[in-house]
Amino acid sequence: MAEPEIACEVYWAVFTIDDKIGFLNEIREIADEFETHIILFDADRLAGRDHVEAALRHAWRSWTRGDPIANSIEMEALLYAAGTRQCQVASSFGIHPGENRSYVAVCPPAPGVQGRLADLVTFFDDDLEEEIDPVKRARLADLFSITPEEVAVVGEGRFRDLVLERVALLDVYR
Repeated sequence: MAEPEIACEVYWAVFTIDDKIGFLNEIREIADEFETHIILFDADRLAGRDHVEAALRHAWRSWTRGDPIANSIEMEALLYAAGTRQCQVASSFGIHPGENRSYVAVCPPAPGVQGRLADLVTFFDDDLEEEIDPVKRARLADLFSITPEEVAVVGEGRFRDLVLERVALLDVYR
């Protein structure tokens, strides 16, 4: 029997944070108001929209099976995005003070939530993360312990797949 998956809308946004706790409190208020979950991913630490969607899929699966690592679906998604069981590491895949380039996931989708979030973030229609430039590739290789030998085996064109593999491997390391 197939496991249920939660539907999510994923948006691309940019915003600046002066007060991280205050910002998160506003996000939680909006999520509560719309009875949904809002998960903010640091796009500079992700290999694109596929990475976000994989993290959400794995997090939801562990949550619905009743064996999550974290005590919230939001942190569970960040753990999968980071490919780690360490909440402190995973939190670095969320928001940070200063300018944020972010994927904003709303799970499940809720009519009107994007309009309310627009008071806090600037949404863009296009995903600005199609290509992984050399600087970001080096950052991702470091974050996910991807070796030059691994890249040589699969080829440069499949670098993103190596990152997604790390997301999936978190289930094995549980």
